[in-house]
Amino acid sequence: MVQAPADVWASAAAYEPYVGRWSRLVAREILTWLGVPPRATWLDVGCGTGALAETVVAMASAGRVLAVDASAAYVAYARASIADPRASFAVADARALPCATGCVDAVASGLVLNFVPGPELAVAEMTRVARPGGAVAAYVWDYAEGMQMMRLFWDAAVAEDPAAGALDEGRRFPLCHPDALTALWRRAGLREVACRPLEVPTSFASFDEYWAPFLGGQGPAPSYVTSLTDEGRSRLRERVRTLLPTAPDGTIALTARAWAVRGVRG
Repeated sequence: MVQAPADVWASAAAYEPYVGRWSRLVAREILTWLGVPPRATWLDVGCGTGALAETVVAMASAGRVLAVDASAAYVAYARASIADPRASFAVADARALPCATGCVDAVASGLVLNFVPGPELAVAEMTRVARPGGAVAAYVWDYAEGMQMMRLFWDAAVAEDPAAGALDEGRRFPLCHPDALTALWRRAGLREVACRPLEVPTSFASFDEYWAPFLGGQGPAPSYVTSLTDEGRSRLRERVRTLLPTAPDGTIALTARAWAVRGVRG
């Protein structure tokens, strides 16, 4: 029987090779889609290690970016990584944002809404702080199908122990579907709601490069791996290996799909 481990978000250094490097690629895609004008004021909700905030600073010609996250360790990492005077950081709950009503031009949240208890409250807060006519957007991994590195992992875990299905992110997080995201945005009263997939390549030089981040303990799948016995980890590792599309030279070419949603505050 699988005991559900708590999702851990404490080591930014361990998160980066697991998901951070791929979230930077997705952040570029959503900024292109949003098309927010230069010199805008941005709020990054659930900034993690700073992938979205860093991309906004680099690509969007932002006037100012405030990035917030509930994890003090992740905020410290992002602050140290983004040496730009336009960027500022704060530890804050997505459901109680430290901003006045209508104070920012664009609000975006990357890969975090699934992990917020009561995401409706977070979206209501994101809508509140956006100015009238401002953009409110988010993106989440398609855990159910398109985020292949995690989908193949959970397929292997459930094959080893069907009870692991209760921990599968594709089952746990209903917001990883476009219809659910669209409905959430419309319930928040946002206008011109649209949803689309964002797909990026996730390539690994070897199986070890793929597997090592799952040993870092950050997020549901790695937390599950660290909860196993040595024997259980070894069995799972070999089961995962059999499912991966490994080329003759040992490389593994996967793709990662996120669903992105956007709307406009009335």
